[in-house]
Amino acid sequence: MAPSLFDNVIRWIRAGYPDGVPAADYPPLLALLTPVLSESEITDIVLTLALEHGTETPATPERIRDAIHSVTEQAPSVEETRQVAARLAAAGWPLTDHVIAAD
Repeated sequence: MAPSLFDNVIRWIRAGYPDGVPAADYPPLLALLTPVLSESEITDIVLTLALEHGTETPATPERIRDAIHSVTEQAPSVEETRQVAARLAAAGWPLTDHVIAAD
């Protein structure tokens, strides 16, 4: 992943979630990331965020991959995705219009 893309995604997520991403928001966040990033890129991003905020359950690449697969198998609701997308839009997330418009 190009450093600028990684840095931008981390910056948008940090701005949208300055106190860390709540567990309930990870599935919609992963759903927003999966169309544009590879599994490896998403794993790196989630690990970075989890390490910054000392999650209750230790994040490992295996757990993150499992979470990505569960999201791709059972997507979060449109409303959950819109809520996360709106939060990230306030931080400058460039993909939000497409996600919010989709039904």
